[in-house]
Amino acid sequence: MANPLWSILVETIHAMIMFPHHKAYTRNVILNEQPDTTPIDLATKLGIPLGEAMVILYELRKEKTESSTSPVSLRPSEPKTP
Repeated sequence: MANPLWSILVETIHAMIMFPHHKAYTRNVILNEQPDTTPIDLATKLGIPLGEAMVILYELRKEKTESSTSPVSLRPSEPKTP
């Protein structure tokens, strides 16, 4: 994001002790049940600050986009199919 405050928010959120747990729970449970969860919904559901919810959803959606656009590599033992 272009706003310089975004990097400060991300740095602050990453320093929070429960951030990795909230992010994993969101990835593994909440987004599987409600893929269109908004930051406000997530903040309310987990009882976390809105900024943390924004960072979690941004990072998880970015990871999903990156993993879906990255090329699939075949191991040498796997035959290539036409």
